[in-house]
Amino acid sequence: MTKSQAELRQFTRVALDLPVDIHQGGSVWPQRLIDISLSGASTDQPDLWDAQYNEPFTLIIHTSGKREDESSELELYAYLQHVEAGRLGFDVQHVDRENIEPLRALLEAHMDIAQLEEEMGRLD
Repeated sequence: MTKSQAELRQFTRVALDLPVDIHQGGSVWPQRLIDISLSGASTDQPDLWDAQYNEPFTLIIHTSGKREDESSELELYAYLQHVEAGRLGFDVQHVDRENIEPLRALLEAHMDIAQLEEEMGRLD
C-alpha cells in the first residue's frame, strides 16, 4: 500500500487566499495563492499558461497588514512540480534570509507554533 501525498509531506500546508504574482523571465501571471508551507506553495492556474516548466519561477505573495500602509511582499524562488485540476504546485528549495521571517510570520498566524518550530528545525 502506498502512502498518500499528505502522508509524505514533511511540512504543514496552510490554506490561504492571497494574491500572488508568478514571474518567469519577462512574463508575469497574477494569480491566487491556494496554500503554502515552508517547502512549497500552490496557486490557481492562469488561463493562458505558456511557462517553461523546467525553469525557475519567482512567486511574489502579497501579504497585508491591518492598515493599508502595512502591506508587504514575500518573495519565494521555486520550481514547478505539478499541474493538475487548474492548480500549480511549486517546490521552494531555499528561502533566503530576507524572506524566512515574513514566511514564518505568515505561517505562525495560521498554525500551531510548536509544530512550526519543529518544522523550522528540519530546514537546517
